[in-house]
Amino acid sequence: MPRLLPVLALLAIAVFPHSEAEAQSRRDRELEALKARMTVAEARYRDAVVKVGNNDPAGMTESNAALEDMEDVITDCMKLKGCPISQLLTTYKRLLKADVDARTAGDAAVGEDVQGLIDTEIATADVPASAEAAALLSADGQRFVNMVRMNPAVQAGIRRWLTDMRVSLIQSHENYQYLRHQMSPSFQRSGLPEALLFGIMAKESTGRVHIGSRAGAVGLLQFMPATGRRFGLGPDGTGFDTRYDPRMSADAAAAYLNERYAEFGNNIELWLAAYNGGEGRALRVHRATGGRSFWDEDVYNQFPAETRDYVPMVIAAAWLYLHPKEYGLSFPKVDAKPATFRLVRPASIYELTICLGNGGTRDGFMRALRNLNPRYEADGWIPAGTTLNGTVKIAGLYNRYCIQGERAELAKQLVSSDPNSAIVRVGAIETVVATATGEDGTAVPAQSPVQETPKPQDKPKSQEKPKLKPVRQHQVARGDTLMSIARKYDCQLGELAKANALKAPRYTVKPGQRIKLQGCEEG
Repeated sequence: MPRLLPVLALLAIAVFPHSEAEAQSRRDRELEALKARMTVAEARYRDAVVKVGNNDPAGMTESNAALEDMEDVITDCMKLKGCPISQLLTTYKRLLKADVDARTAGDAAVGEDVQGLIDTEIATADVPASAEAAALLSADGQRFVNMVRMNPAVQAGIRRWLTDMRVSLIQSHENYQYLRHQMSPSFQRSGLPEALLFGIMAKESTGRVHIGSRAGAVGLLQFMPATGRRFGLGPDGTGFDTRYDPRMSADAAAAYLNERYAEFGNNIELWLAAYNGGEGRALRVHRATGGRSFWDEDVYNQFPAETRDYVPMVIAAAWLYLHPKEYGLSFPKVDAKPATFRLVRPASIYELTICLGNGGTRDGFMRALRNLNPRYEADGWIPAGTTLNGTVKIAGLYNRYCIQGERAELAKQLVSSDPNSAIVRVGAIETVVATATGEDGTAVPAQSPVQETPKPQDKPKSQEKPKLKPVRQHQVARGDTLMSIARKYDCQLGELAKANALKAPRYTVKPGQRIKLQGCEEG
């Protein structure tokens, strides 16, 4: 019988091969297989680059297929414990930054001959959203999933986003796609989920850079002045408040949330409660209740109603950002590939919005231009030679329609029009014929008094517009802007602003204010 023991041990090994060592070995083999797949996909992508450069139509198809292979590898890596996803993402980003996909189908129609006018800025690559936000601050990646599926308050938030707030959610997503290359790197570097960034932005501003609250919070992420200063935001000495800057505000938000992580650990709800209701209050509640969950009644009821609403709404928006298809939600795809372009002639964002047209979008490009260029007001005069942030499509449309031609002139005419000039201040003319002699010799009225309004072509000389004497001042009327005043009197905007101590980029004027017309044409 003792001689059978070694045999039984060997049989056990043969029958039950899944020992810990064997599992480790299998995982290593799977890791090596994933790395090999990524290497093959990278080589395929580089071959596609050569084909694209040689105008081979198969190049674009090959490059897209190679990118899809890489995304599949990243997805499989996420399912495998211990997989070094950061290494695979590095390869993915590096290749995307080579910018093989020139989007020739979309850009050729609107971007002919843009050499010298477009400075393409290939920023953060389009890393799959599932790869960026999957872990969501927990070792097993399940905490956020459980939070959403098990919490009725978050479920109610999802319901609101999908019903009366659906339009706001979709607008937030569209706006974010233009800003993503500026904002998401801050959260990626800090190990924070991009979905959380989107959720905060959707609830705070719907992705509108210039929004402000009555309490004094401004920008995409609604920083108050004091909190902004703590994280490097505020007036920069040029008249611009960097709380409006998408990149800088995202940096500040990431730093703020990491600060909250140091206090509250992975308690995301308390991060958000602090973001909305103040970190002082959140920290006091956290300490007083022994670090219990935000959803604990003693904790929950110590926050104001606004915060109790804010926390589940942000989490719900973040969840929908990651899982739109589960709810029948379709976010429109936006051609938001970043680029810069230089103004050939002075313009405003209003003027650019008109001459650019819709360009295949639903709403045109005004919001994108404002968000990407927060230093400029929509009606502010932007000098020739200024470099603006945009997209490849915007740059192409600018080159085609906004430099010269009918649409460019029409846009200029529309933004230069002064509503006050439409008012004609010409009174009625009273014509009275005294008397005439009747058949019996008596005097009778020849014609009853009438009111006549002269036709435009019969305008009396006395009503002709006299030549104006040199104007020295202008009293601001409702609807006036400094740019409209400058155009009306043919002024240099910069000199006009300086003479009246008006700071860029807003150049704010108020009705009744008198503007010194310095730097304007005489007469």
